[in-house]
Amino acid sequence: MAARVPFDDELDSCDEVENRTLVPKNDTKSPRLSSALEIGQSPDRIGGRRLLPSSRCCLVVLLIAVFLSVLLALLLFRGGYTVHADSLLDRMRESELRALYLLKSQQLALLEIWNSTRAVATDVASPVPSAVNSTSVTTNLPKLESLVEFQLALLEQIKINKEIQNALLSSHEIENMTSGTSDDNLNLGVFGAGVDLCKKVDPLASRRTIEWKPKKDRYLFAICLSGQMSNHLICLEKHMFFAALLDRVLILPSPKFDYQYDKVLDIHHINECVGRKVSITFDEFSAAQKNKMKIDRFICYIASPPCYLDEEHMNRLKNLGLSLGKIEPAWPEDAKLMKQKKRVVGDIMPKFSSDDEVIAIGDMFYADVEDEWVSQPGGPLAHKCKTVIQPSHLIHITAQRFVQTFLGSNFIALHFRRHGFLKFCNLKEKSCFFPLPQAAECVIRVVEKANAPIIYLSTDAASSETNLLQSLVFLNGKPVPLVQRPEHNSTEKWDALLYRNNLGGDNQVEAMLDKTICALSSVFIGSSGSTFTEDIIRLRRGWSSASQCDEYLCEGEIPDYIAENE
Repeated sequence: MAARVPFDDELDSCDEVENRTLVPKNDTKSPRLSSALEIGQSPDRIGGRRLLPSSRCCLVVLLIAVFLSVLLALLLFRGGYTVHADSLLDRMRESELRALYLLKSQQLALLEIWNSTRAVATDVASPVPSAVNSTSVTTNLPKLESLVEFQLALLEQIKINKEIQNALLSSHEIENMTSGTSDDNLNLGVFGAGVDLCKKVDPLASRRTIEWKPKKDRYLFAICLSGQMSNHLICLEKHMFFAALLDRVLILPSPKFDYQYDKVLDIHHINECVGRKVSITFDEFSAAQKNKMKIDRFICYIASPPCYLDEEHMNRLKNLGLSLGKIEPAWPEDAKLMKQKKRVVGDIMPKFSSDDEVIAIGDMFYADVEDEWVSQPGGPLAHKCKTVIQPSHLIHITAQRFVQTFLGSNFIALHFRRHGFLKFCNLKEKSCFFPLPQAAECVIRVVEKANAPIIYLSTDAASSETNLLQSLVFLNGKPVPLVQRPEHNSTEKWDALLYRNNLGGDNQVEAMLDKTICALSSVFIGSSGSTFTEDIIRLRRGWSSASQCDEYLCEGEIPDYIAENE
């Protein structure tokens, strides 16, 4: 039985999901790449880009091969077999007419591509009268992505060719002839190794960073309350950014107040990456203060409630032995806002600069501050690692062992969020909760591009849903296995490290293990609006494992059926 993934962006109450758990996202997505070979498409472009002139010879060969293969098939069926029944003859005629229709459609589509390559060839051959025009021609030349789209277009035509073959064969109930018509070999491998359709995203040539050089006696006390672990990690990264801006050491929360971060993260890795002591645990802070701990001042980024603190959490801070200073919002006027304002460093420094020894700024999950800077691959800090916040070494090794045991080097990871998602998604302008048949179609399209034989399924869905999803995910007549992490079995050794270190069975450890497995995949499909998915994307971008085929499930689509709200 598969282990149910305890996604850390779930909440105890489904009714609170839309308020606290998930990241509000812009639902307007880029449209999915579609074949440009359908009748009515622009003849000189695919996906908005021109095609490579070197592809013309390939098209000539393809055109000749298509016509000869269909002609040969027609001659074979006309001359090699005798029809004894009118009904069978009718079926043959119907199949041949269908094949001819498909062939005509394919011819028109291929001619569109041919015309587009001629247009590009004319541009390249034209004389360049000036340096300015030279620059213009150079920047308009097709890039590698054009070849990728060209391959996808050709793949579509190969599929149509298989339809033609199947149409011709459908009326001939001859087992030894139809046994060879499987589409087993119809995959992107027919294009060879020249271009990988799902190649890794190139890392940024440079990042915008800030040096974190704290004063040794000035501290920022991290407070993260919203949602569960994924939300807290987003909050923690923003605290690191503020600590760097304000030249302060970051005090990590006590496990009596927050999660036990050292179970899932490499805490010492933070200091090693930056190259100096920039963060300390609560216990280290307590020892340094000799049990006379205090937060001198609360400068709250969130105005209502101030610092996102309620009476219960204030009492829990006091129970840690902390004395608390005055609580005041940085922008009292924000209390009337329904949505946080976007802010930049110029807004932050005048409000949060202070000579107090220990300050707190409250929960930062909803803070909209320098988003592009903070969310860039590798994060906003100057450091020597791939990413500062990452899974613990034990979890990382366990994930690698799972991949070696069950998945291999080429697999797709699907984060399929369902628990509490129906209500949350249907409250959005464009729902993100897809019926299972539609979700399966979206997954199949990614499988076609990625040419991966197996899918790792990270989900909180019930078995009734996962079983149906598995029954629908077929490619070329074969099921694509959906693999879930199994329950612990002492005879399997892939998770032995966790159990040897008393981490096995911990919900937060298992959630981070799932994230790490997904981050190691060749291609990742996420759930739009889920912070669990966003944390996987952060890891993949930081580790340079992100693929050009990574996407949200059914990205750019809306569910084909949406229930009414309550």
